[in-house]
Amino acid sequence: MKHIALAALLAAILPSCSQPEQKSQGWEEQLASQINILGHRNWIVIADMAYPSQSGQGITTLYADEPYAEVLGKVKSIIDDAPHIFAHIYNDMELGYISEEDAPGVSQLRSDIQAICGKESQSVMHEKLIARLDEAGKLFNVVIIKTPLTIPYTTTFFELDCAYWGPEKQKKLDAAISAANPE
Repeated sequence: MKHIALAALLAAILPSCSQPEQKSQGWEEQLASQINILGHRNWIVIADMAYPSQSGQGITTLYADEPYAEVLGKVKSIIDDAPHIFAHIYNDMELGYISEEDAPGVSQLRSDIQAICGKESQSVMHEKLIARLDEAGKLFNVVIIKTPLTIPYTTTFFELDCAYWGPEKQKKLDAAISAANPE
């Protein structure tokens, strides 16, 4: 009887031992696997540690245990390399007013963000950006990547847009449709 119980126990344990261990994907792999399905009106957000975990249905939150500037550079590069999208980049306006005394390292961080995003980035009040993100998240997917950074107002928002169809082409198309269908 003991041998039968031992055999049953071994039969239950051994299959799980022989299966390869599944490695969980890191944030880069997860973002890379989603980038081709993201398009205009989707958002990617790089955030500090205090950024809230949002609960909307279309929101995915990832954690990157790397320096903020490194994550920002990688995300920008992934977007820049994608043939179908580009990003409107926004940073919290408040970041420009925080002193080194109140948040050590903020000056270097501002320099890093400027070096990575350049003139493409616009400063907007944090609450306005959150409201836009909240509104977009009701219909469209949002990917939030939290980092271990502990400097306030360091959120960078990438609002994705179509790389191959801009407002000028849309205007031209709308005019052609209006001309062909006067109502």
